[in-house]
Amino acid sequence: MIVAVDTNVLLDLLVPGAPDAAASQARLDEAYNRGALAICEAVYAELSARFHSQQELDEFLGDTGIRVARSTPGTLWVAGQTWRRYAARRPQGLLCPRCGTLQIAACPQCQRHITPRQHVLADFLIGAHASEQAEGLLTRDRGYYTTYFPGLRLL
Repeated sequence: MIVAVDTNVLLDLLVPGAPDAAASQARLDEAYNRGALAICEAVYAELSARFHSQQELDEFLGDTGIRVARSTPGTLWVAGQTWRRYAARRPQGLLCPRCGTLQIAACPQCQRHITPRQHVLADFLIGAHASEQAEGLLTRDRGYYTTYFPGLRLL
């Protein structure tokens, strides 16, 4: 079984004092015991910001038993198509995370609505990679993965 790992789980291990560090470590250990751990290029790139050298990042991945699994063209296609659906559905303002009220923000100069990016393309690369090239995804971001990758097993 191949388990893809999202950046947020690995950052929990790398950021001192991360509140979810213990839970993420336990879940990562469980996934490792089930089979192979893999990350896609987007996770590798996001993790690189936490390291001073590529060698340090590669050593961290080696020590944790995580390999980089390159995305296939089919995976990249799925990511792009899913991103397109997300962009078409994206609200034209900010949604309150607590009550869901829509807040419209406009540029004071031209009055054009400002549409925030609540998810970036990398999120969809991670989801498509896990969906197409693994049997599940270890993540803390369950909401949008459930919406945009409904067949993806979330761990």
